[in-house]
Amino acid sequence: MSVAETINKNTNRKKPILDRDPQFHNNVVIPSWIELSLIDACNRKCVFCPKVDDSIAPDTYQKMELSLIDKLVDDLKKINFQGAFCLCGYGEPMLHKDVITIINKLGEVGGVEIVTNGDLLNEKTILELYNSKLSQILVSMYDGPDQKVELEKIIKKTDIPNNFITLRERWHKDDNYGLGAISNRAGNIKVDIDEDTKVAFKNKKCFYTAYQTTIDWDGNVYVCPNDWNRKISMGNVMQKNFFDIWNGKFLSKYRRELLKGKRNSSPCNVCNVDGTVYGTKHHAAWTKKG
Repeated sequence: MSVAETINKNTNRKKPILDRDPQFHNNVVIPSWIELSLIDACNRKCVFCPKVDDSIAPDTYQKMELSLIDKLVDDLKKINFQGAFCLCGYGEPMLHKDVITIINKLGEVGGVEIVTNGDLLNEKTILELYNSKLSQILVSMYDGPDQKVELEKIIKKTDIPNNFITLRERWHKDDNYGLGAISNRAGNIKVDIDEDTKVAFKNKKCFYTAYQTTIDWDGNVYVCPNDWNRKISMGNVMQKNFFDIWNGKFLSKYRRELLKGKRNSSPCNVCNVDGTVYGTKHHAAWTKKG
């Protein structure tokens, strides 16, 4: 599968949720997509990830507590959230010992998918995930065709539906596995960009804050999943109601700027991501709201 085909397949899976008409609570657009980083640790050291450098993002093995999940679910029920969750973020979600419990709790209010490097998948874990409230497993493969062959053998033994697990070919020739041109992770991946392109990106709209949000293991909410430095929190879900953070002054400031094409604030001012792939209707609803 070519790089373009892989990207298109990955993009299309989200469209039914992210390109639909947005939900509202108290006349405010609410997110359709919430990414959760369950644990601050990974069993790999990929060159495109800050985890490769302990001075930037060391493995602390801090993990999301079930009490945080319970509060988040309660907060989302109050606003009638009907979106989806993605378990991915800044660590390997399968390392969290309570991952099945977390999936089942989140599954009470929305669809749940998990993005994993696949190293911890075996017949037992795949069947446990299939029998939970999980919607889909996405495996990002970086080792090459042999890794895909081995995973396909394991999957075949489980006799689960073919569409439950998506194997994403992420091995490419360049040092960043072909991901740098898609997203430099808010400046954390070194990508050669000419000055004209840099200027163009600083004036390019971004819809991320219109339709999604990212929550780290400790409850801190970040502007988007591309902020891998995690230096600027929008608020903490253990200290505030989720909706109050989503509609709060800090996140609203970023949203206003980005929806107008002003990437002035850190970390957006060094980000090269195309933030207009999804969320056109969410953007329109926020713009209409003013």
